[in-house]
Order: sequence, then structure tokens, then C-alpha cells
Amino acid sequence: MTRPVYLVDGARTPFLKARGQPGPFTPVDLAVQCGRPLLARQPFDPRLFDLVILGCVNVIADEMNPARVAALRLGLGEAMVAFTVQINCGSGMQSIDTAYRYVRDGQHEMILAGGTEALSHAPLVLRQGAVEWFGRMSQAKGAMERARALAGVRPEFFKPVVGLERGLTDPVTDLNMGQTAEILAFRFGIDRKTADAYAMESHHRLARAQQEGWLEDEVMPAFDTDGNAYLADDGVRPDSDMEGLAKPRPAFEPPYGKVTAGNASQITDGASWVIVASEQAVETHGLTPLARIADSEWSALDPSVMGLGPVLCATAIAQRHDLSVDDVGLWELNEAFAAQVLACLAAWDDPGFCRQVLGLEDAFGRIGRDRLNVDGGAISLGHPVGTSGNRIVLHLANAMKRLDRKNGIATECIGGGLGGAMLLEAV
Repeated sequence: MTRPVYLVDGARTPFLKARGQPGPFTPVDLAVQCGRPLLARQPFDPRLFDLVILGCVNVIADEMNPARVAALRLGLGEAMVAFTVQINCGSGMQSIDTAYRYVRDGQHEMILAGGTEALSHAPLVLRQGAVEWFGRMSQAKGAMERARALAGVRPEFFKPVVGLERGLTDPVTDLNMGQTAEILAFRFGIDRKTADAYAMESHHRLARAQQEGWLEDEVMPAFDTDGNAYLADDGVRPDSDMEGLAKPRPAFEPPYGKVTAGNASQITDGASWVIVASEQAVETHGLTPLARIADSEWSALDPSVMGLGPVLCATAIAQRHDLSVDDVGLWELNEAFAAQVLACLAAWDDPGFCRQVLGLEDAFGRIGRDRLNVDGGAISLGHPVGTSGNRIVLHLANAMKRLDRKNGIATECIGGGLGGAMLLEAV
């Protein structure tokens, strides 16, 4: 026997674009900034949560197990169990999925599940040769040994690498995430102009959502220690046009590549939380759910084409619930790269691919743009890796409610050759 599980409420920080130096908030700072107003508007004592789960990829040294640090700073009490999950880009969705399964199976009643990431705080990493040299220096005994070790110093030892650069490179294929998007662009014939047009629309959609106030219940203001207020996602470019998007050079495969800084997700800082609850908790505390979490799925594939992960996991959910492409009211597909999103759409619409890879009799079908990322996505607001999976589920629930859609699927590609998807149903 399984129990119904509800997404009751949620909130996130504005997504703040990284600008070449550490931003105003660490991962835990971000989690606390949106966690406090979310908890303050609940009709129950926050210490009644059974568990806290937080996705985070780039954990900083001063915040080991950021879930526990955030839980304590949020005032959830010393007895609150909290743990951090990491599955690259899927970490924020993994926190919801883990909570969903705990509640579904009757182990817990109410869980705070989130994701946080401060990519601007990615550490600087020494090169391996420098690490070995420092090791020899620390073990040298006597003046002669130290002199010999010192003679081995090289200028490049003092030029660190940004940890994020290495983290976004797959260690098995030795391809960075942008290069995997280039592979998909080539495979499905995605040209630069089409990718730029998709990116432009992402910016326009987010700008409209901000202007119309559609994000007001979702995005909580953040305040730094100097009293500065951060009120909205700051990477959006409302005046984005094709002329401007045509200017950046290909970032990963010059001179003929299709992926540029303009049509790729932005490097940002941000956090997001959702409250996952059982039917009993909903009734006990008088809560009004945003949506019901109906199902989830994870998939794996060749890391060199990791961007197709959503095609595998979202199709599996649709088949399990006997849903055609037109039966799904809304889709949130995380915009890692415009070419990657467009490749997923092309794969679903390719009869040969669907037969050979998905085991379908024909094409799954093309998802209409009126049902896909209706308020923009990571290209316009950013992709804080450990947070995005949480954000797309939260925003899907809010958009379903606003647009009166009966269901929706949130899905994302995940570095390392994985995909995650979650099916929500209207209450």
C-alpha cells in the first residue's frame, strides 16, 4: 500500500548571476534566505518536520553537510535529522524524490526538501603537480632536502584552476558539458540560428513572467549583510534579440560550434525549497497543496550524450501512466543548453530514434512550445546545479495552478549521463 504525497508549498531565492568573484551568499546562506519566509507563512511549528533533505553539488569547506547547517540556522531544532544529496544537476530533484518515497511508504509525514548552489564560490584547485610539490616540501628534512625540493618549483604551480571547470568535465569521456551539447546539435541538425532563437524566447518569457508578477509567491527577496536587497533573477535580458545573440563566438567548438555563452545556461547562485507532505499532515495542519506528486523516474545513458537524459526518463513516466505527448499539460525541461533542449524535442519527434532507443512503435511526438518552459528557464535565469531540479518542480506546480492544467512533467539532463523526471497532478 502506498499513500498520496503532496507538494504543499515552496519558495526560492532570486537566481544571481556569477560575476567573476564570490557572490554575497554561500550555499547555506541561500537556503536560509528563502527558507525563513517559506517557514514563516506556514500554519505549523517548523520543528514538526520529520526530516530535512538538501541537494548541493559544490559543498564548501565551511559548510559540510549543508542540510544540517541550514536546518539549525532555520531554527528547526537540534533533534532535526538532515542530510545532503548529490547527483549533479539532479540534486535538487533528488531531494524531492527521496522525500516523496519516504512519505509515500509511510516512513514520514512531512519533509522539507530543497536544493542550493553558490557557483560563484566554487573553489580554486591546485594542479596535481603543485599538490605533489607541496607534499615534497612538507616532508623535506633538513636544509639540503628542502633546497632540492624548492628547486622543483614551477610557475604553473601557482596558477590554480577553478573547480567548476573540472567539475563540468566528464571524467570518463573527458568531454565538458558544452561539448556534449555540440554532439547533440550535430546528431539532430540543430543550427546556431535556431538555438539562438530559443535562447531569445527564454529571456522574453522570463521577463514577461517577472513583469506580470507570476513569480511573486515563488521568489523571495534576499538580503546580504550590507543591507543590499536582491529582488529578482538578475541574468534576464528583456531586450535580447537575434542580432545580439549572433555576436558571441562558439564557446566549446570554435569556429563552427553552435553553443555560445548566449544560448547556454548561466552560471548562477540560488536556492529552492519545497514542503512534501502526506494526506494526514495536510489534514492535520489545514494545508492547501499545490499539486500531488504522482511519480518519478531516473535514467542513465552514454555520458557523451547526457543531454538526452530527459527523453528516456520522461518517456518512461508517460508510458507508465498511459500518457501521450498531448496528454501532458505542461513541461519543464531544464535548459542546460538551447541545443540540448532542441535535441530532446527532435528525438521525441524522430520515429527511428523512438523505435531504436525508447522501444516505441512510432515517434512520441513534438511538445508544443506553448506547453514547454512557459516562463523561461535556465538560459535566462541560470542553472545553479544543485538547485535547478528543485526549482523546475516548484515552478511546474505553480504554473499548473495558474494555467489550470491537470498535470505536468519536470525533467532534466544530468552530468555523467543521467536524467531525472517527476510527474505532478493537479489537486
